[in-house]
Amino acid sequence: MAELAEQHIIAPYDSSWYHQGCALRREVFMDEQGVSLEDEFDGKDPDASHIVTVQDGDVVAVLRILCLPEHAKIGRFAVKKTLRQQGIGSRLFHTALSFIARKGQPNVMLEAQLASIGFYEHFGFEAYGAEYLDAGILHRAMKNY
Repeated sequence: MAELAEQHIIAPYDSSWYHQGCALRREVFMDEQGVSLEDEFDGKDPDASHIVTVQDGDVVAVLRILCLPEHAKIGRFAVKKTLRQQGIGSRLFHTALSFIARKGQPNVMLEAQLASIGFYEHFGFEAYGAEYLDAGILHRAMKNY
């Protein structure tokens, strides 16, 4: 059987794609990184846009976007462990930035785990402020404006 193309899908809240994205978030953040259920699922999902990357019918990457008056905030960005370092995250992040631009919001911020800062710098984001702990993991805020 031929491999299906990678797709980026806007996953409406409570859709099947959204729930598959949540399963990946649990796998990455809770199982791999030890984040609590309460920290990972913070009640903001209903107000967010969710984008998933699908390969061969499976969700392999996910992120959410909160559109706030002052900026869009990207978060809950996860890629399946066995598929990292293959460009999937970069393609999803580019898709998210395009989605945000179409919404008319030029300002984007995120809270990056320290190990991921270099990834976001490739997209023109700059770290600001002090390091801080979020769910027991060191982070820094980053923005593109």
